[in-house]
Amino acid sequence: MKKMKISVWDGGLSESYLKQVTQLGADCIDFGNGGAFPGVNEQGYPDLDELLKIKKRIRSWGLDINRVTLPNITEKFMTGQPDGEKELENTSNALRVFAEAGVPIARQRFWGDTFDYLMTRYSSVHRGGYTSRGESRAATKNPPDTPTMETLDEWWKRFTEVYGALVPIADEHDIKLAIHPSDVPNPDTPLGSLGFHRVIDTFPSKNVGYLYCCGTRAEAGGSTIVLDEINNYGRKGRIFMVHLRNVRGSLATAGAFEEVLLDDGDMNAFKIVQELQKVGFDGCINADHIPRLEGNVGLAYSVGYIKALFAALVV
Repeated sequence: MKKMKISVWDGGLSESYLKQVTQLGADCIDFGNGGAFPGVNEQGYPDLDELLKIKKRIRSWGLDINRVTLPNITEKFMTGQPDGEKELENTSNALRVFAEAGVPIARQRFWGDTFDYLMTRYSSVHRGGYTSRGESRAATKNPPDTPTMETLDEWWKRFTEVYGALVPIADEHDIKLAIHPSDVPNPDTPLGSLGFHRVIDTFPSKNVGYLYCCGTRAEAGGSTIVLDEINNYGRKGRIFMVHLRNVRGSLATAGAFEEVLLDDGDMNAFKIVQELQKVGFDGCINADHIPRLEGNVGLAYSVGYIKALFAALVV
């Protein structure tokens, strides 16, 4: 039976943090910041020797690197500004460095894949007073217009230029390119329900797939869409890793949503890992956005909950 694993954020890689996540039973570390590694700020991409030192330190705790984030593709490239092409050069070099270091998965972030100005963010309060992210489109007064079809087409053209450069590198070095869905998944976001699938239609390489975020996709339309998409993308072998966060509400049902603990939302987390098991997924699951609990025990709760889900799969 294929075995799923647990990844957690890098947490700054302090000795105390690495000790904690090892004690909790995590398997891997994810890096969500494109500037997380030495060299990025200095030369535009990671320094291989420094990256290998970080990897060695992580592995000394019995952990490994699961996923990294490439240097950001910003508005400068996506809107054709001067020197924007340098960003593509830097992220291409970064992908080569990560591949040479034996990193299995890399994510590329893109400016303009979300319409944040449509949403009003607030701190939502739940059982016992724990707090988490809430977002409401209904509460946003007089929001600006969303981009025109012409603007979205231009965004997609620039996206394909980036992936057109990165995918051959990924294929040459056998490293996975994982794209995250648009969060928040407002209609017409480039990586929403339609645009998300467009990625693998346009780039059919087996090294192109998804950092599948259950919470983000549930924000679009609830648990049904999550289970359907896991079946669709999973049986094609295109889910490289998973973000498992639970939510209440959705844009479709409430014009808003709130993130909650894994047992406290609209989705049944066990059904999700069951579906992942059915499609043969054996990558990492990351609890992602963890609500704020008294005593800062949210990470321990989330890792323990996911481990319990895994145990229930084999009962």
